[in-house]
Amino acid sequence: MTVRTDSRLSRMLHVLLHMAREPELITSEQIGLMLGTNAAVVRRTMAGLRKAGYVTSEKGHNGGWRIACDLQSVTLLDIHNAVGGPRIFAIGMDRENPDCAVEQVVNKALFEAMREAEALLVARLGAVTLAELAEQFDDITKSKGC
Repeated sequence: MTVRTDSRLSRMLHVLLHMAREPELITSEQIGLMLGTNAAVVRRTMAGLRKAGYVTSEKGHNGGWRIACDLQSVTLLDIHNAVGGPRIFAIGMDRENPDCAVEQVVNKALFEAMREAEALLVARLGAVTLAELAEQFDDITKSKGC
């Protein structure tokens, strides 16, 4: 089975970890280059992080983004919610023929499995802090001599 991550979540975690190690402001253009997207997309996505208080921004010629949160107190679930993701799974159930007994059984089984999986994922995302990821990042860079 292939598991795919929410691209907005993984991209913003990527950016936040870089920002946590960068004392200078990072521009939307720099973030866009890092993520392979344009500055307008970056600004739209970062707006949710700013609204939640995880980053700040400064406008103008020397403007950019800066991390504004304590990495120890912010979880992956917090970031997921800030970038607009209340929905964990995008799998839907077939509702074309709700009177069919087979469809009812299948939908019930899928719904229960997804509910359990979502509860586990939400719990795990809520248990991992940005500080933990930053520490792992630091360990990898030290082991590579960076």
